[in-house]
Amino acid sequence: MTGVAAILGAGVIGAGWAARFALMGWEVRVFDPDPAAAARLDRVMENARRALPGLYDTPLPPEGAVIVVDRISQAVRGAEWIQESVPERLDLKRTLYQKVQEHCADEVILASSTSGFTPSALQGPAARRCPVLVAHPFNPVYLLPLVELVAAPDAPADMLDRAKQVLTGIGMAPLHVRHEIDGHIADRLLESLWREALWLVHDGIATTEEIDEAICLGFGLRWAQMGLFETYRIAGGEQGMGHFLSQFGPCLKAPWSHLTDVPELTDELVRTIADQSDAQSGTRTIAELERARDTNLVGLLRALKWTGAGAGAHLRRFDAARQGAAGDIARPIVTQDRAVPLDWTDYNGHMTESRYLYAFADATDRFMEMIGCDADYIAAGNSYFTAETHIRHLAEAHAGQRFRIETTVLEGAGKKMHLFHRMLSGETLLATGEHLLLHVNLETRRSCPPGPDLAHRLSRIATAHAALPRPDGAGRAVGQKPG
Repeated sequence: MTGVAAILGAGVIGAGWAARFALMGWEVRVFDPDPAAAARLDRVMENARRALPGLYDTPLPPEGAVIVVDRISQAVRGAEWIQESVPERLDLKRTLYQKVQEHCADEVILASSTSGFTPSALQGPAARRCPVLVAHPFNPVYLLPLVELVAAPDAPADMLDRAKQVLTGIGMAPLHVRHEIDGHIADRLLESLWREALWLVHDGIATTEEIDEAICLGFGLRWAQMGLFETYRIAGGEQGMGHFLSQFGPCLKAPWSHLTDVPELTDELVRTIADQSDAQSGTRTIAELERARDTNLVGLLRALKWTGAGAGAHLRRFDAARQGAAGDIARPIVTQDRAVPLDWTDYNGHMTESRYLYAFADATDRFMEMIGCDADYIAAGNSYFTAETHIRHLAEAHAGQRFRIETTVLEGAGKKMHLFHRMLSGETLLATGEHLLLHVNLETRRSCPPGPDLAHRLSRIATAHAALPRPDGAGRAVGQKPG
């Protein structure tokens, strides 16, 4: 599903929403009276183009147009989704909604990025009733999937369903907050940690850098994969959460934290925190920190995707829903269509040589699935093993660059499967990979004929591909000249 999204306010969050919608194929209209908004939007779009496509192993749709407009009416008229991301001032938001309602469609989804206000508070005495949802994301919106979705008790029944469908379609993971509450769920948790961190600095217990190290090197790594409760369940050992609570529950009565107390943000404390934070970041600019953050997030998210843990399960589901079929077997079969992830690049700024093999291996795995050598077939005791590989590196590929792999079957009879992969970006040939595989019984670890259904499907494709011109470079060896 794609359509038109109106973004009202192009700060860090609003610009992130614009990037997420646009890279998922939506037309995006952005309104922000700030003269610096367009430049900020351009920077966020550049970061998103570099990072987001590499999260997925399937292609994103063609990028939608991003149009900066001068008036609210130009942004919202005809839009299916309106996302408000203006500063956290209730009077400003309510005034904006009244202006929006003069021009938007009755059935539009009007959502706020607010981190604290409830939908009932946001709606206020509007001139025409247009229900406001809360769709609270996390920065950077174009990478982090969570969005807290909150509706007022009297919101139309179908509104949440439509909102969930849109958000899921742009790769986000909506979390329905069932009851209105200030701060929703995640920010209430974050605020508790933030309050305690302020006290630790205020009392001279720890610096900003030491607090960040405690998070990054310790529990933060655990939380990224299994959250709070599952982490503590493991801490209870084989006896589980009940045992953990019986052991550590009494500690909740100990004065370990200040809970909801907040130190007064005096000029001295603000200056201390600011000075420590500046020293912690060193000479790195905000743009450099954003790039480093995105690179690290992509690496973490892809690692979680590999295991299917935490946010990785969400990314897997998104890819699976977009996986294409084999298509016309009379042509080379597209077995990969994706972008180069950030963690696939090296010190030269292009895709490192080991990742070409990784991409070709993924193409081989995808082809195996297409002919029936899938998880069930392998679980039944048979698979293909690669016996020989030859890769030619012909052109550079950079982070975020989209590429596809077209696979030709050179031989597909008996125990052998001989594949030739061509990696292309547009019409530019980046690399080729030639792979000889043998069908193997996983119990004996010896070669054997494939099952009849698989053999038939492979034979059909091999016969069709035999009519194609032999791919340039097939049969090459290292150092061998063309021809």
